[in-house]
Amino acid sequence: MTINVQAVNFNTKPGLEEYLGKKLEKLETLSDKIISAQVFLKLENTSEKSNKTVDIKLEVPGDDIVVSKTGQSFEECIDLAVDTLKKLIIRKKEKVSDR
Repeated sequence: MTINVQAVNFNTKPGLEEYLGKKLEKLETLSDKIISAQVFLKLENTSEKSNKTVDIKLEVPGDDIVVSKTGQSFEECIDLAVDTLKKLIIRKKEKVSDR
């Protein structure tokens, strides 16, 4: 799986992309059909503490899976997004096996 990361309005700190890569590689154990992941890290210009957003789009045959999470840190957002992606991948596999 290829992973493309784009940071919007800021530069990523060292280790963040590595952390993201490790989390996304775990998804490959659930499905070998994942072609690539498009990741957008956004820093919103607001006074709120929850101003970090992570959008992840997994390209898989059929329908792409898209998840967006907002939180206080990028690590927190990545964890929430990957957990949601795991659930969606499992649900998609169950639908396919029911046919």
